[in-house]
Amino acid sequence: MKLRRSSRLVDMTHYLLYHPHQLVPLTFFAERYGSAKSSISEDLAIIKQTFEQQGIGLLRTLPGAAGGVQYVPKMSEAEAKQFIQQLCTSLADPERLLPGGYLYMTDLLGDTRIVNQIGRLYASAFAHEHIDFVVTVATKGIPLAYAVASFLNVPVVIIRRDSKVTEGSMVSINYVSGSSKRIQTMVLSKRSLREGANVLIVDDFMKAGGTINGMISLLSEFRANVVGIGVLVESEEAEERLVDEYVSLVKLTSVNVKEKQITVEEGNYFHFVK
Repeated sequence: MKLRRSSRLVDMTHYLLYHPHQLVPLTFFAERYGSAKSSISEDLAIIKQTFEQQGIGLLRTLPGAAGGVQYVPKMSEAEAKQFIQQLCTSLADPERLLPGGYLYMTDLLGDTRIVNQIGRLYASAFAHEHIDFVVTVATKGIPLAYAVASFLNVPVVIIRRDSKVTEGSMVSINYVSGSSKRIQTMVLSKRSLREGANVLIVDDFMKAGGTINGMISLLSEFRANVVGIGVLVESEEAEERLVDEYVSLVKLTSVNVKEKQITVEEGNYFHFVK
């Protein structure tokens, strides 16, 4: 279809936003709009400048016959700081306190706007990594995993606590919970993950890191390469941390059930994203 430049820019932007990290040949757009490659290059230069100015992301151009253009989602440092501060304020609400000192976060994980912003944050943090799958454990980490995977344009793999007949043959391991020190089980279908895949682990909460450590052990059965770990909230109260390398958005520093006080601060996100 033959389109004017204004229409091409809108359609091209829409296509790139919905196909992140995909290398799109210039010939694709040239044929799509019935335009010369030189015109497409000029259009992409306009989109690239706008994306970078508005903090939407980067537009990488790869030259040569096998080249093309690739949209890499990013979030500016200013926008990231503002969003993480909003998360801290929300999580510090004493109304979130549950019996036993637990923190209610279901409303945040059910808010698609918030979850999508978290997806952009982690897409920024791990944009330089080659990731084949985003992995999480059922259940609360699932919305986060799907948001991150959508911005990285990769599939999601969900590790379960028990086997399902609909999953086929399973790989199962026992692991020790870092906080309760209890032996627990997690399983993953043999068909879920190919051997040697690069994976990003995403979870909603980490105390000692026992669950994430268990996921790493299970993924080793598939000879997977864990290239990164992202957690929404980390707890500072853990006596012994079982996981060293991870990226957190928020740090829970203290919970006083008697006084109904929750103290949170920025996680280590900005140590990894400059």
